[in-house]
Amino acid sequence: MASANDDFLTVCGGCNAKIGAGNLAAILKSLPRPKQSDRLLVGYNSDDDAAVYRIDDDTAIIQTLDFFPSMVTDPYLFGQIAATNALSDVFAMGGDVVTCLNIVCFPEDSNMNILEKILKGGAEKVKEAGGILAGGHSIHDHRAKYGLSVMGKVAPDKILRNDRVQDGDVLILTKPLGVGMVVSAYNAKQTSEAAYQAAITSMTTLNKYAADIMREYPVDSCTDITGFGLAGHLTEMLHGEHQATLTAENIPMIPEAYECGGEFLTTAGGQRNRDFIGNRIKMTFDDYALEEVLFDPQTSGGLLIAVQPEYADEMMAKMNELATKPAIIGKVTKKDPTDPVEIIVD
Repeated sequence: MASANDDFLTVCGGCNAKIGAGNLAAILKSLPRPKQSDRLLVGYNSDDDAAVYRIDDDTAIIQTLDFFPSMVTDPYLFGQIAATNALSDVFAMGGDVVTCLNIVCFPEDSNMNILEKILKGGAEKVKEAGGILAGGHSIHDHRAKYGLSVMGKVAPDKILRNDRVQDGDVLILTKPLGVGMVVSAYNAKQTSEAAYQAAITSMTTLNKYAADIMREYPVDSCTDITGFGLAGHLTEMLHGEHQATLTAENIPMIPEAYECGGEFLTTAGGQRNRDFIGNRIKMTFDDYALEEVLFDPQTSGGLLIAVQPEYADEMMAKMNELATKPAIIGKVTKKDPTDPVEIIVD
């Protein structure tokens, strides 16, 4: 824990702190199901990115929240990263951010200047996203944690779900992978400042800009890549009915992430993701480092977009103007029900 005279944070998590998908699924199955309502368009009975509730024929609200302990020592950067991550779910579902509430856990005996910097970083990202910071809630805790509860809006017929892929869809990833491994390795002094700064840039870039382009096209499905890694979130998108073939050389990565994977500079969250995916992923060649990149938990990762092939090149021409350098990483086909493999990496 930081002392009262320190002006930095203890490093301990980001989206790597997320509870594993397997454990969550077992818990959620045991909970009583909410009363059915034709207004609740998306609830926790699916694996989607946020809840969606229809107000009227023209408007639905998107409701989400996200918070975690810091993965960086700089409190201002932590605030920016946590807010960018929390805001992402609204963009992934095709919506606009409306209001946000701060979620704060902070040690009672710690330096309040740290908290001020965290909140400043978060507030700036809310403003950049076009939202209004409307309040929040704080408690004392032994370790600093921060995030947002976010309300967005979307037209009911424009909601993007994470499990609506179609046969033939092209997969576009809007940010590079490897954030979890690079940041962990940097904190252990095992990777370069350049790689770390690339990860920071990725984590503090709003998915708003990619979403603004995405909404110009008839996208079938979208999700954002966070704690379950690309492999985990892609299996949610395929939902047991489709198969994705990824082109290994097209998968974007943070500089040095591949090297981190090869040197076993990985994360506990990545191992949980590997255990959960099991035999649902098949590599057509041996490449342990690449596997680790695919399983790596992403903090404030990019959007994974499934779009019909006739629109992919035009969308990518616009996406290429983004600083995060999106890429077409694969395609979707209908899956043989007898085949357990959902992701093939060529």
